[in-house]
Amino acid sequence: MVKLLQFKLLVFLICIGVSDVIVAQEVTGTVSDHSGALPGVSVIVKGTSVGITTDFDGKYDINASDGQTLVFSYVGYDTQEIVVSGQTIDVVLKAGVALDAVVLTGNRAKPRTILDSPVPIDNIDVAELQNSGKPTFDRMLVFKVPSFNSQNQAISDATAHYDPADLRGLGPSRTLVLVNGKRKNQSAQVYLGGSPGKGEVGVDLKSIPTAAIERVEVLRDGASAQYGSDAVAGVLNIILKKDVEYSTFTSRAGITSENDGFNFSADFNSSLKFGDGGVINFTLGYYKQQITNRAGFVDPLTEGATRDYEIDWLEDNPDAGMTVGQPEMEKGDLFVNLEHPLGENGTIYSFHGFTSRTGKSFAFYRAPYWRSDVADAEFLTSTTDFKGYQPTFEAKINDHINVLGVKYSLSDKWNMDTSVTYGSNDIDVTVNNSVNRDYLADHGTSPTSFNPGGYKFSNLIGNLDISGLVSEKISIATGLEIKREVFSAFEGDPFSYYGGGSDSFAGIKPEEAGVWDRSNFAAYGQVDYDISESLLLGVAARYENFSDGGDNVSWKINGRYKIGKKGAIRVSYSTGFRAPTLHQRHITLSQYTIVDGSTEPVLQGTLANDNPAVQALGVPSLFAETSENIAGGFTYKINKNFSASLDFYQIKVYDRVLFSSQISYDDDDSTTNEIEQILQDYNVVGVQFFINAGDTKTKGADLVLNYRNIGIGNALLNVSLAGNLNTTTIDNIETPAALANAGYDIFDRAEQGLITSSRPKSKFILGLALDVDKWDFSLNNTLFGEVTIISDNDNQNPIYDQTLSSKLTTDFGFVFNLNNMISFNGNVNNIFNVYPDKTNVNTGTTSNGRFVYASSVQQQGQLGTNFSVGINFKL
Repeated sequence: MVKLLQFKLLVFLICIGVSDVIVAQEVTGTVSDHSGALPGVSVIVKGTSVGITTDFDGKYDINASDGQTLVFSYVGYDTQEIVVSGQTIDVVLKAGVALDAVVLTGNRAKPRTILDSPVPIDNIDVAELQNSGKPTFDRMLVFKVPSFNSQNQAISDATAHYDPADLRGLGPSRTLVLVNGKRKNQSAQVYLGGSPGKGEVGVDLKSIPTAAIERVEVLRDGASAQYGSDAVAGVLNIILKKDVEYSTFTSRAGITSENDGFNFSADFNSSLKFGDGGVINFTLGYYKQQITNRAGFVDPLTEGATRDYEIDWLEDNPDAGMTVGQPEMEKGDLFVNLEHPLGENGTIYSFHGFTSRTGKSFAFYRAPYWRSDVADAEFLTSTTDFKGYQPTFEAKINDHINVLGVKYSLSDKWNMDTSVTYGSNDIDVTVNNSVNRDYLADHGTSPTSFNPGGYKFSNLIGNLDISGLVSEKISIATGLEIKREVFSAFEGDPFSYYGGGSDSFAGIKPEEAGVWDRSNFAAYGQVDYDISESLLLGVAARYENFSDGGDNVSWKINGRYKIGKKGAIRVSYSTGFRAPTLHQRHITLSQYTIVDGSTEPVLQGTLANDNPAVQALGVPSLFAETSENIAGGFTYKINKNFSASLDFYQIKVYDRVLFSSQISYDDDDSTTNEIEQILQDYNVVGVQFFINAGDTKTKGADLVLNYRNIGIGNALLNVSLAGNLNTTTIDNIETPAALANAGYDIFDRAEQGLITSSRPKSKFILGLALDVDKWDFSLNNTLFGEVTIISDNDNQNPIYDQTLSSKLTTDFGFVFNLNNMISFNGNVNNIFNVYPDKTNVNTGTTSNGRFVYASSVQQQGQLGTNFSVGINFKL
């Protein structure tokens, strides 16, 4: 039935397209600016969806008829429109403003500039990201996009190697990531540490090398009606380099002012011609970083050391042996992006990315007085000089994306794009320098190295997209998507799950391992109607059906009204949804973990939502979240160099999937309540689970100001100010009746705080860029707003909460262009060595002084001042 519908739809649109064929000729030419040829310029036949980009020599060829208009646009240049008259048109673009750049995201049928778009979109050139001096792509975005946040989480098992990222504070699961417009697979790991994004799954942004990127388009609006599940907060569309003028080799090294965290990177990018008109771009990348350590000093009076060797050890190790900071990491990247003409009207394209990395993070140091049983067994060292041990969490992560597709012009006004995408992410874990205490007690010995198993997530996606123009004013996009997802949990070695499991991270037990899959079908349609040159109205709708979760229809309506040729007012309203991930549906694990304020670990169990013990608690089966997004704003180009935009938004998420607080026995040993009886019946000590239980509301505003090409003598100054205000509230928590009647809080204040107060409520970025002769200078100031630590001392009483004040970090960078082929660069980031406020002991989150800065909430991070230098060769 699906194939029949696809065939009928295709025939219908082909018929429409064929009726619109007009007599065309090949128009060729060269696009340049004052300094030479411009590669990558967008050339579009106005009023159609026909368009190409110039090659690395600035040349183009396109089919257009006399009397039609060609539109030439490029980031940072004024758009030009030229009426076709003849077969050769050469164009010289003048420096303008990036507001006129053509964007692809959110505009499937008709290319539009940022000014023309009815929703806010950022168009960020890769050079802007690289000039920040940050070492990885996700860190670059933090200091460029105010509504984007991501920070490393120390002492958080696998989460330390992924760094959860989100837009507008809505969590990693609600930002859709595309590569060249194709859906990027999610990571294999659920973030279960006490960090922002806890219980969610995001895309592994560390797997995308910056050297392979041409630009990033950030759609800051709900887009489920266009792109499907996960696009509640917006869309990141990463556009890969295709045809480049030069091969480039770049290398960079950096270190912190504390003389740790050394990092080194090297990458190479180039393009080659092949076949008759084909081009292949490839990127090789390497990156390595060492650990940082910002551990504090413990209070010996409350540590519990009693034996002489324990007291001596603590005197020699006032930081209790802790390592609190970024993990070690080493990774290699290979990305390939190619396309080749297919006949006169088609193009075959393919891109592939493979990233492999290893990393090592650290768990709590097991102080001697925490592990008297290990000492008494005279394991590792003798009883009289036992030093304790610090387990390491070592991860190997692989990430793939592979796409093969064909674009075909059905006519001057109709295009078809069909593709297949395969993506996967897997993590394999090793725990070293640890002990299985139960195995030690039973057998008198224990391994010290364990393989607790790992996870893998993959998807296979087929897409058919057709877009075109019914008339000069009405554009249509429609398409179908079929997707299959697979989530796997791999059993650990027997020693890793024996008894309570390997210390710090228990292995995946045989009954917890497995392979789960699902499929979904989607169909969408989008119509844009340019009622007049000023007024645009658009509607979109998308139907999706998940094999494990039913179906959903999301829709969207938006509008834009131009104010002359300089400004526009825009509004949008949309509904959205997010299907629970396979990870959230099926992950099951149990481990001993250290709870703050306790010297002994407790058993924490995570059970799948459909586990009989969870169902017995009255927890309903998971279903899709839904959302409402309303937004409005304006853009205005005061002159060719000065532009501004301001947008407001409100996003409501209903039945949000939450990772519950731990449900366990209460402090009253004299009675057994209904919940405790259920736990006893199912032999469960404590349990956490995923549940649709929360309604949240996020309000905010985005501001962007750009003033470019300010003449200062023989120099040019660019000034930008971007800001985001954002606040999230929890309007409702729905607790199952049995748990509510027994007085259980399924989502306590600490867990709520990870949603409402763990990300900055504001962020402003003031950027200054000065180009003078051979030098390019940049000065960026980033103001991170307040965050709040929810106290663990008295979870129901906010008296012990701590609000961390706003922090301003200042970054300086320079580029010296020795000649056209060689440049040197350097950065001093966080010049004034700004750290977050120190955490008060009363919050109960310092682990007796081990954490100087909060481990669960983040602003700018804990690196302090850091330096980097680099070199760039063009070949």
